[in-house]
Amino acid sequence: MMEEVIRIKGGKRLNGSVTVSGAKNATVALIPAVVLANGPVTLTGVPGIEDVDALSEILGLLKVSVVKKDETHLVFDPTNMENVDLDADVVTKLRASYYFMGALLGKYGKVRMKMPGGCYLGPRPIDLHIKGFEALGADVVYERGCYVIEAKELKGNHIFLDIASVGATINIMMAAVYAKGRTIIENAAKEPEIIDVATLLNKMGAHVRGAGTNVITIDGVNHLNGCFHEIIPDRIEAGTFVVMAACCSDKMEILNVIPKHIESLLLKLEESGVKMDIGVDRVTVYGNQVLKPIEVTTKPYPGFATDLQQPLTALLTQVNGVSRVSDTIYKERFKHCMELQRMGANIEVGDGCCEVHGPTKLYGSKVTATDLRCGASLVIAGLLAEGETEIHDVYHIDRGYDNIDGKLRDLGAMIERGEAEPIRG
Repeated sequence: MMEEVIRIKGGKRLNGSVTVSGAKNATVALIPAVVLANGPVTLTGVPGIEDVDALSEILGLLKVSVVKKDETHLVFDPTNMENVDLDADVVTKLRASYYFMGALLGKYGKVRMKMPGGCYLGPRPIDLHIKGFEALGADVVYERGCYVIEAKELKGNHIFLDIASVGATINIMMAAVYAKGRTIIENAAKEPEIIDVATLLNKMGAHVRGAGTNVITIDGVNHLNGCFHEIIPDRIEAGTFVVMAACCSDKMEILNVIPKHIESLLLKLEESGVKMDIGVDRVTVYGNQVLKPIEVTTKPYPGFATDLQQPLTALLTQVNGVSRVSDTIYKERFKHCMELQRMGANIEVGDGCCEVHGPTKLYGSKVTATDLRCGASLVIAGLLAEGETEIHDVYHIDRGYDNIDGKLRDLGAMIERGEAEPIRG
């Protein structure tokens, strides 16, 4: 099969409006959460991304029916569900498959599954998840490449997370909804996606309080029913389009945004000199500004999102002066810098940080999306660059951005998909 690539002819100014899709990082937890219900669950605002297809495939293995009502509207029915071993290759395709650990442990008291996969961003251990399951009374064994997690009975407990991990917070929350008694998660992560999962669980009949704060309390219940739920907008996609607008547009309106969710980005862009109007559910960006250098340090929410530092780096190549980006979440998340250097960017990479010297003229080149947000960074660089940029390994981009090329074409970008040229020789 020929490799698919994205080609961008740079230099075209973007104008118009774009609507942000449902949140990828919420969706990949909400879909595993549906297995906790004992009736159909309807999710609307589901983004059209590869991760949704992979999670739906895993649900198929569990005999959960998935019916697509329209592009963003899916109905999941776990009525005839079976707790089978999740040892198929699809489980290793994406990291979010680990949410089935908490969901299946919560519902059945047992789960056996392969080690999850996903983008490599440096060490991303799941020891906090395991520690949480053990605190609820589960035994965890790793054998033949699979985790076997089992409990005769799950009992509520007081759990302190050494790191405020989003994945561990959600996974423990899902395992605890059926546990006997009360579970308290301290030093819980506060991301909006956690609130969205808690909202779904509560609509099903769970008793989850404190989501969005650092202490979450879950009182176990005996039964969860089906429900209807609309997914929150994707704050990372929103932020990516705001960054694109700041460096590539004359005037661009980003719709279906919760501005509070990207406040740290908006404040940094204002500090740099970007002109914006911020509404209730939209952000209007006025491009063509002379921008000042900034310093950014990623932090857990509500701090600056690690997922937005890579797209932002592409913008910083056009800023007058030296900007600095430090990542305290994933210190190895700087592979995009090497790809941007291929396009003419002047970037020095240090230990968990980079310095971006600007402004520099970017030139079209053949580059590789080494991970999802690196891909977003290269799309922005391609829009800025002189000539044609060809992005390889675009499956990373499709894992997290719904129809990004279609949305950009509607804004006036010259972007298309095609097959990579075969290597001759």
